[in-house]
Amino acid sequence: MIGYSEVYAFTDTPGFGNRAGVVLDARTLSDRQMQALARHLDAPETVFVTDLDRRGATVRYFTPTQEIEFCGHATLALGLMLAQQGLLRHGQDYPLHTLVGTVPLRLDGDNQELRIWMQQPELDVRPLPGALRAEFAEALGINERVIHRGLPLAAASAGGWSAFVPLLDQMILDALEPDLDRIRTISESLGIVSVYAYAPVGVNRFAARDFAPAVGIPEDPVTGSAGGALLGLLASQGRLPVRGDRAAGTVYQGHVLGTPGEVEVQVLLRGDRVTAIRVGGRAVMDREGHWLPDTTAQ
Repeated sequence: MIGYSEVYAFTDTPGFGNRAGVVLDARTLSDRQMQALARHLDAPETVFVTDLDRRGATVRYFTPTQEIEFCGHATLALGLMLAQQGLLRHGQDYPLHTLVGTVPLRLDGDNQELRIWMQQPELDVRPLPGALRAEFAEALGINERVIHRGLPLAAASAGGWSAFVPLLDQMILDALEPDLDRIRTISESLGIVSVYAYAPVGVNRFAARDFAPAVGIPEDPVTGSAGGALLGLLASQGRLPVRGDRAAGTVYQGHVLGTPGEVEVQVLLRGDRVTAIRVGGRAVMDREGHWLPDTTAQ
């Protein structure tokens, strides 16, 4: 029997934020068995720990349909479970070895305001041609004129590639009725995981919705890796207030789905170059269970 936990990340309320499966001991599972368990849990992502000790862990991430390189909210969920195991402690980085490199975790705050922080993989940005605005508008079910011209339209990655599409305000964002087949086609043609629509709600606050049908997720409730990439992208283009060598902001997501969550982001800069992105938030364990793997699925 394989033990697992279901954890809600970027919230302190079960049922809000984004649900992730966490398997702390996946050493005996094959690739096919990990995929079967991820499909059984049917969370947007499940994280599997394939090696674990006090010096760090090796992890893999699966959606219900396929393996992906990295997942922010599942990483945050894993951080909560590692803290409960006494492996993640205040003042000490705990490294996770992922397909996109090493991601350090850290605890901050007390038991009442405990936050888990992860340092994301290095930011990478690809400009997108303005001609794609019409394609994004059609896929999102909007008029091209409501795409914000003062904020970046670009592809960026801090763990997974997304296309970031800025909209004029949150009302437009909330009313989106996307054509998921078109979004899948665009995602596959651009080699990205998702189309991430966002709108400003304050100087350093943004609302967002993330559509990822190309990896089996129609709409991701709250996306940590993309939230970090968004704030990194904005900071690198001078669209966030900077104090000293850092900028900070918050992304609100999941409200349209009835599962609101908050992604907190800190961006370290050297000039206009992003040197590090830290993504943090709360997490809460909902339930635990056991799963009997199919021994024929090796």
